Amino acid sequence: MYNSGDYGDFTGHMGNTWIQIEISSSGSILETIVKERALSQDVVANAADLSQGLVSSGHTVVQGVLFDTGKAELKPESGAALQEVAKLLQEDADLKIFVVGHTDNVGQVAANVDLSKRRAEAVVRALTTQYSVQAVRLSSFGNGPYARVSTNDTDEGRASNRRVELVKQ
Repeated sequence: MYNSGDYGDFTGHMGNTWIQIEISSSGSILETIVKERALSQDVVANAADLSQGLVSSGHTVVQGVLFDTGKAELKPESGAALQEVAKLLQEDADLKIFVVGHTDNVGQVAANVDLSKRRAEAVVRALTTQYSVQAVRLSSFGNGPYARVSTNDTDEGRASNRRVELVKQ
């Protein structure tokens, strides 16, 4: 708590909330409340970046494919990313890919492997039914927690490990 005296400003906080009260010499009061929250960034894959990843390393993460925790149903917000995967496949008629689901290490290994498999299958199903991609060009695979790209000791690391990748066949 900061107190500047009989008039001025008083600032305090509890948890993620900050409150500032300014009192002028004339007695007017201005109150400001600020709540901290985690930054979020909406990142969606684009066909050119996906293609570059496949060319340079044979695999690429598809940013923007989203699921609720513990579920294998694609969230509606995944549509833009899936459209870019479909565009990638339309631009290269010979390209065949594995759609690979990954999880963090929270929960049982067998459940995570199953979840990652069902998520990869959901992506393949959406690409074939909603975006007219030929099923023979896609195969799904669930890798569970076995191919992490970051630590599982932090929220950020676990979030990085929960992903869908495309792997060139």
